[in-house]
Amino acid sequence: MAKIVNIPARAVVSHVVNPTARFLLKIGVTPNAVTVAGTIGVLIGAWFGSQGYLLVGTVVVTACALTDALDGTMARMRGGTSKFGALLDSSMDRIADGAVFGAVVWYMAVQGNPYGGMIACLISLVAGQVVSYVKARAQSLGLNADVGIAERLERLLILGVGGLLGSAGLEWGLPGALWVLAALSVITVFQRLIHAGRTEVLPEPAAPTEPAA
Repeated sequence: MAKIVNIPARAVVSHVVNPTARFLLKIGVTPNAVTVAGTIGVLIGAWFGSQGYLLVGTVVVTACALTDALDGTMARMRGGTSKFGALLDSSMDRIADGAVFGAVVWYMAVQGNPYGGMIACLISLVAGQVVSYVKARAQSLGLNADVGIAERLERLLILGVGGLLGSAGLEWGLPGALWVLAALSVITVFQRLIHAGRTEVLPEPAAPTEPAA
């Protein structure tokens, strides 16, 4: 799925993100400022979604989530991402994800939990956090877990589609997307764990020593 998303993503980066990144850097905006601003925008969009304004919430969250690509591009244009910038970006991502899925849980509860959507949302929230943790922890241990059918971009896109279907009056739209997302997120957790295990290089066992004469 990630490869499919990456095809149109290249065109977006080339024609939209790169010029925007150059302009923001030219007027003195930093990548970290874009990261924080994007997270604030996601929080606002999540609030709209929790109040039942699914279309507005979906549009705002999706637009602000795209700052993930923008701040990274700006950092590369400046010569590379700083360690603090990477930490800030990851932290803001976790806050944004928690706000979005928390808002959806609230909305599902108010609507009477149609099709068990609230349960699916909670599974998606927990599994999504574990997906990110497994990758980060694997990297810290020298392993590779950079795989998965549903990474953060795919998860947000699936949730966005569900929000659009729900805003169109289809009661099953958002819960259906959440169940798909829950299943793909759990699969991704196991994909990363299995892949990380396969990339571990174990030391060769020590050869037995000959007993002293």
